Amino acid sequence: MDTVQDPTVVNPRIAILGAGVSGLAAAKQLSHYDPIVFEASGSIGGVWRHCSYNSTKLQSLRCDYEFSDFPWPDRDNASFPSHAQILDYLHAYATRFDLMKLIRFNSKVVEVRFVGDQKPTDNLADYGSLLPGQPVWEVAVQPHESENVQWHSFEFLVICIGKYGDVPKIPSFPHHKGPEIFQGRVLHSIDYSKLDHEAATELLKGKRVVVVGYKKSGIDLAMECAEANQGPEGQPCTMIVRTIHWTVPHYWIWGLPFFLFYSTRSSQFLHEKPNQTFLRACLCFLLSPLRRAISKFIESYLLWKLPLNKYGLKPDHPFEEDYASCQMAIMPENFFSEADKGRIMFRRPDKWWFWEGGVEFDDGSRLEADVVVFATGYDGKKKLKSIMSEPFRSLMEFPSSIMPLYRATIHPLIPNMAFLGYVESVSNLHSAELQSKWLSHLLDEKFRLPGVENMLEQTTKEIEVMKRTTRFYKRHCISVFSINHDDEICRDMGWNALRKRNWLAEAFSAYTSQDYEKEE
Repeated sequence: MDTVQDPTVVNPRIAILGAGVSGLAAAKQLSHYDPIVFEASGSIGGVWRHCSYNSTKLQSLRCDYEFSDFPWPDRDNASFPSHAQILDYLHAYATRFDLMKLIRFNSKVVEVRFVGDQKPTDNLADYGSLLPGQPVWEVAVQPHESENVQWHSFEFLVICIGKYGDVPKIPSFPHHKGPEIFQGRVLHSIDYSKLDHEAATELLKGKRVVVVGYKKSGIDLAMECAEANQGPEGQPCTMIVRTIHWTVPHYWIWGLPFFLFYSTRSSQFLHEKPNQTFLRACLCFLLSPLRRAISKFIESYLLWKLPLNKYGLKPDHPFEEDYASCQMAIMPENFFSEADKGRIMFRRPDKWWFWEGGVEFDDGSRLEADVVVFATGYDGKKKLKSIMSEPFRSLMEFPSSIMPLYRATIHPLIPNMAFLGYVESVSNLHSAELQSKWLSHLLDEKFRLPGVENMLEQTTKEIEVMKRTTRFYKRHCISVFSINHDDEICRDMGWNALRKRNWLAEAFSAYTSQDYEKEE
């Protein structure tokens, strides 16, 4: 593999890695710096382009998933947009703000290398200059279908390659009991997402399919399998379910809009947040029965609406833990009606492995299969670490097992670099855009970062709150204190944290991207 210096880059200051939702948001807010956006594929959209099935839809209403200055043309439409509609929306956004000229497609970043003088342990009282006037990072980019690697130099990097896609997570199996002995076809959901409708139908139709996993990708895949196997010749799809999470059929609970329970100031007042006062902590403790009652109230509706007990799919943990870890999913329409017809079946083993004709369970039973699809997620940590050089690779999850990101954007121990899309919330698009605005203000020196120790202390507090809130805290989700998080970002930028027109709306209406369109 040859290494060359790219002669077409003249004194660039900022590079953005990835042209998904976070990368587009960063490109828009940092456009006055003329950043270069490196995108490994030939199109924008990230996971919406490369990790979506034919049936994949948005998990929230479109009015909750839009840029603050670019609303959906039909934002009041209550249906969930398909992944194709979302891609159209993102293309329209990129066109409206002339972002395509900033993007270099088919340019895969394979390594980033720090060439500055600062060390991670230097001067913990001061983070240093974000735009020092000279390059401190070198980026190795491999063009599509080329063996050459081009090196580019930058003052600042914005990492937007995301936690999903590229690196599939595959379970481990005992020796001689893995996919290699199975005589059928084994693939991951990322491989399935690359198939067009005709190829996907051909893969599933008339086949005995096993789907491993019960998160959104697995549920959608099982539905597509059931739809491909209509008629007397159709075969059932079996889902291997290890960890069960709560699913909701829609965003109404006993006739009340879902946002009332978790997405208003009054509802989030019931939940612990970082940096709360002693009095606030005591009040939060006293109100904890109400918080648990709300979770039980929602669970009662879901158990009434969905046949979770019938199929052994009732989670053992409270609903609020799934919401607090951004794991709540929308159940596709007709999912359980297909299960009632026998087209979707469920197995809940503690352990399982392959045999030549299918899969075998720890109780000794066997299930014949033609196709096994792993809907087991992605290894985002491995994906990110693969391009980072030492010592920063070792610092990605220091001092905890979660990457510490101040304001969900800055790693206190990695200089001249920002991360967007690595902290999840109710609306990842909204979070990415607001964090991009915050980053733009920071690079424009409209405020300064606190010292490294202070930033680490703040990230530690957030992680501790997540640990006390949900057993699934490693997803790094801020959903139950997202409004407080946005308040802190607003204060940093010099904005008024209260964005509504009156106290009633401030307390009981949902916050959306529209509330953060302009400085107030």
